[in-house]
Formats: sequence, structure tokens, C-alpha cells
Amino acid sequence: MRASTSTVRPLLKWAGGKRQLLPALSEHYPATFARYVEPFVGSGAVFFDLLNIGRLDRCEIQLCDVNPDLIGCYWTVRDRADDVIRELKALAREYRKSGNECYYDVRDQRFNPTRAALQAQSSSQHAVALQYTPELAAMLIFLNRTGFNGLFRLNRRGGFNVPAGRYTDPRICDETHIHSVSAALRNDRVSITLSPFDETLARCGRGDFVYCDPPYAPLSRTSNFANYTAGGFTSFDQWRLQQAVVGACKRGARVVVSNSSAAEIMKAYTALDAQKVQLKISRVPARRSINSRASSRGPVDELIISNVKRAALESIPTRMLRARPKARRRSA
Repeated sequence: MRASTSTVRPLLKWAGGKRQLLPALSEHYPATFARYVEPFVGSGAVFFDLLNIGRLDRCEIQLCDVNPDLIGCYWTVRDRADDVIRELKALAREYRKSGNECYYDVRDQRFNPTRAALQAQSSSQHAVALQYTPELAAMLIFLNRTGFNGLFRLNRRGGFNVPAGRYTDPRICDETHIHSVSAALRNDRVSITLSPFDETLARCGRGDFVYCDPPYAPLSRTSNFANYTAGGFTSFDQWRLQQAVVGACKRGARVVVSNSSAAEIMKAYTALDAQKVQLKISRVPARRSINSRASSRGPVDELIISNVKRAALESIPTRMLRARPKARRRSA
């Protein structure tokens, strides 16, 4: 897979998306690797960064997540981009006419009922993802582009419950962008899989570069936005992830994990088993953007945890520094 002549941006906004942390994360990219693996693909910001700077040439790529809506959307955009674009253009026309009224109609009268019916008639989450339609994928992209801060959040009944965002002119359908994402995902060396993180990490070992971007451990009771699935992501899941990461490191994988600076994460990754596999913690200032109160969206420390020796900036090839796209501000 060769770097594109134009940069490919993530398809979706995602809570905790890593575009702002890419310069810090890139210092932990291994010099060489045969396979790239993401157990929590989300928006795929690191995947697209590696693609854009040419680091995925001749590599196998495994993009995984446990969210059937996310994986179903990626499969559909990969295989039926034109159909998704047609549906998305229709939604954009509706939104221009009625704004938030359209948003809530799509969320409550179309997206959630269609998902509920699909869940009811499907035998597994994999079956749900397989039956994702261009109409559903377009609705997910639409809600992502017009909902509050690009969140994907489910209530305990499994219903999408993110409120409308405050956008004056969101870019709902970027046809060129969707086609570029589709082309990147269609590459023969890219596999997109609905898979729990522990199963994905259990298959990782020597020659693999693994980037884990799990739902962050909350810094407080009011900052928990981990319900990307109806079951959420608990402290026990954070511990299970630590164990899976340590196991992958023992088998020779190069691993990078990002997470909050919550005490439970510090404790987990400074534990003796983490130290034995050379996992080290770096603190990186980042701006938190998903709190419901604007006054609480200030800079916080996030953690980069890795067994990859941090590269000095001057050791990164000049072509890679030039190739990385600059972040652009958009209305949505």
C-alpha cells in the first residue's frame, strides 16, 4: 500500500480521536514492522496517518472494533461508496431545509428503529454488521457530522442518544473524501474485522505493530463517555486490556496504548508485569473536547504507553515529516 498523492482523512469524528496527538504518537512508531493492527479502530486516525506518510507499504493491516455499527459502516463505504453518497446527499438536502428537526427525525424515527429491527432479526453482532445498508451507513455518517462533538453513545437499551450539535454549516457529504476512504479500505492487504480486543491482541506477536486506543478511563464520575457499546467499557475491561497488551509484548509485538491519566491506568501500566515487558509511560498535554461544559474542555494530560523506544524528532526521515498533513479546522 503506497502513500496517496493526496491525504486521506478519517471518515468519522470519534470521541478521543487522535489527530491532535499524532505528532507525539508518531515518535513511537517502530522503524520496521510487517503488520499493523488496531483493536479499537474508531476513526482510524493513526491508520490514516501511517498511510499518508507511506509507512504501510507492503504491510498487512488489521483494523478491528467491537462496535457493529462502526464496522458495518466501514464495510458498506468500502463496498458501496456510490450508494452511501447518494443517500447522504439526500440527508444533506433535508438538513438544509429543517436543521435539528431533521437530525432528531433521522435519529429517533429512522436510525434507531432500523437498528433495533436489525438487532431483533440477527443472530449475532457480526450478522448486524454484515446486514448494514447504504441507508444505515449514510445515517450514521450524517449523525456523526451533525451530532454533538461527533460522539457515538448508546443508552442501556442500545439506542443512539447523542443530541444535535451546534453547527452553522456542517459538511455532510464530501463525495471526494468518501471515495478516498473507500479506496484505502478496498486495498487487498486491509482487513476490517468485528472482533473483541482480547481476541485481536491474542493473535499479535513478533513483527506486529499494535496501536490500542480504548475508551478512556474517566478522570471523574462526570467524564465517562465510554458507552460506545451498550455494555460500556469498565475498570475490569481496562485491566483485561492491560493483561492482553502485556501478553502481546511478551510475544514480541511492538505496542502503543493511549489512555487518560486516571490513577487506575497509571497503576496498571507501572505494575511489575508491565515493567518486565518494557512498557513505559509518557505524559502528553491534550485538549479534551467532549465534556458537555465548554469550561471543562481545557488541556489535560493523556498517557502514551509503549514498549517502543521513543524516537528523537531528528531521526524521523524528512520525507515523513513533510508528508504528514496539517490539521485543519472545520465546522463539523
